Amino acid sequence: MNNRLIATDTIIDLAKKTIETERDAIAQLTTHLTDDFAKIVNCIIEAKGRVIITGIGKSAIIATKIVATLNSTGTPAIFMHAGDAIHGDLGTVQDNDVVICISNSGNTPEIKMLVPLIKRGTNKLIAMTGNTDSFLAKQADYILNTHVEKEACPNGLAPTTSTTAQLVMGDALAIVLLEIKGFSSSDFAKYHPGGSLGKRLYLRVADLVSKNQVPQVQKGEEVKKVIVEISKKMLGVTAVLDGEKVVGIVTDGDIRRMLNKHDNIKGLTAEDIMTSNPKTIPANTLAIKALEHMQKKGISQLLAMDRDTYVGVIHLHNLINEGIL
Repeated sequence: MNNRLIATDTIIDLAKKTIETERDAIAQLTTHLTDDFAKIVNCIIEAKGRVIITGIGKSAIIATKIVATLNSTGTPAIFMHAGDAIHGDLGTVQDNDVVICISNSGNTPEIKMLVPLIKRGTNKLIAMTGNTDSFLAKQADYILNTHVEKEACPNGLAPTTSTTAQLVMGDALAIVLLEIKGFSSSDFAKYHPGGSLGKRLYLRVADLVSKNQVPQVQKGEEVKKVIVEISKKMLGVTAVLDGEKVVGIVTDGDIRRMLNKHDNIKGLTAEDIMTSNPKTIPANTLAIKALEHMQKKGISQLLAMDRDTYVGVIHLHNLINEGIL
């Protein structure tokens, strides 16, 4: 094994060369777009079934990613491995489905076996290939041309630039479908309810506030009660009320400033140390908006309101725990 350390500049230059090779190839993809792309989009929109995407080797891996992207953006899709398809999984394809077959060469043995089987039915066959003269391209109804001049691999063997081109073309297809269908952020949230992306689109202040205790004191209560309330409710803050109306806020920072200012706190009340006109936020506001408000104001808590009624505190830690920050 060669333990000689390679110079940093050499390593960085090799990485740059790879990235630049793939960048240039992706830039050329726009010149490969033809009327077929538009026909494919319309074909998928009009289809009553799903998009079945198949491939083998590295193309199969790209196919699974494109399937995931389509599903998450409102176009039902299923992955079917080309090798498995010719050994029993062809039943995945139903009458109303559209089939996209991904193969850089378009001439692999599995593809040559699979394509005639698909063509026996009424399904539209879309070829995503780097070789428009291939068996796959000639048999397909429509072609997505992902031709690249060379792989980033210096030996021209490892699929690199070609698979990147396939991935980008799949993204282009998914995003065009998303735009035409009017797939909105609220639709996106339905498909991503458990992840941080989804939470940014549906989680509201009320959802987080409901998990917290509700710190509150009346404006005339002694400071000792205020300190106990902040400590007990563990949010570093308490709302100050006049009856049912919020008139102020006391934070643990206010408590520290009070102790620095007063040697004797006996007789001081919540009203004496509170900040009037506290920052509030409607409980039905998206949690991500609460985060933006906190960041803009440089604060870590907001009082949540249901119209004029105080319902609790949303803390920066709530947003961190949910993965929103």
